[in-house]
Amino acid sequence: MKEHIDTIPLWESFREDCECPLCRLHSRNEANYREYFMGASVMEPDVRVETNKKGFCARHYNQMFRMSNRLGLALSTHTYLKDVMDRVAADASARAAQPRKGGLFARKQADPEGQADAIASTCILCERLNTAMDRYIETVFVVWKKESEFRRLISQGKGFCIPHYTRLLREAPSRLSGSDLSTFTSDVINAEKKALERIEKELEWFTLKFDYRNADKPWGTSEDAVERTLNKLRMLSVPFKEDEPENRKQ
Repeated sequence: MKEHIDTIPLWESFREDCECPLCRLHSRNEANYREYFMGASVMEPDVRVETNKKGFCARHYNQMFRMSNRLGLALSTHTYLKDVMDRVAADASARAAQPRKGGLFARKQADPEGQADAIASTCILCERLNTAMDRYIETVFVVWKKESEFRRLISQGKGFCIPHYTRLLREAPSRLSGSDLSTFTSDVINAEKKALERIEKELEWFTLKFDYRNADKPWGTSEDAVERTLNKLRMLSVPFKEDEPENRKQ
């Protein structure tokens, strides 16, 4: 299995010098989806129907607000707002029709037909992004089984962020078996241990550089150790600068 259109992004991210290639892939896909929803698609009927129904989460509204297409965001948000108004009205009517029971042991009223919860918990971009990442995670195991170069990239790489590391180990038994499972698990764990030991030393040197006795000593690889450590621990706590809305070409 050589590189083709479905696996090229995976290969590219794993060849980069980063703490988690899956985070790199996640960041790029998120940026691409963000630009898709704020681009010409904002006027496509089928996309408008879906965005009207689901809207976006706070994180993605924040990112899109920082993009240059404020009109596109306003158009999309306006039609979503009207749909929300209809659902709020339907929710209010359903609640008014419910029998009310008071007293000390009164039950908490259920959300009629899930109307209110749906308004607050859906994001079309999150759904698309999660689906894409699920597919890439599955592809990791497929390519690993067939490509020795990809196995090398994992075994000699910088590991993964803790969330992606644990997910790979959790899903491995359902994707691999026998010696493949044993080798994959061992390679991922060993790479992660080395990466954590390395980044711990880099972070320690970052703190020691603030001692006046070390002021003239070189930073080495520690100058960005804080952001890399945060991303190692909690997956994109500090975004990739090149994927931030203000740094992407609109």
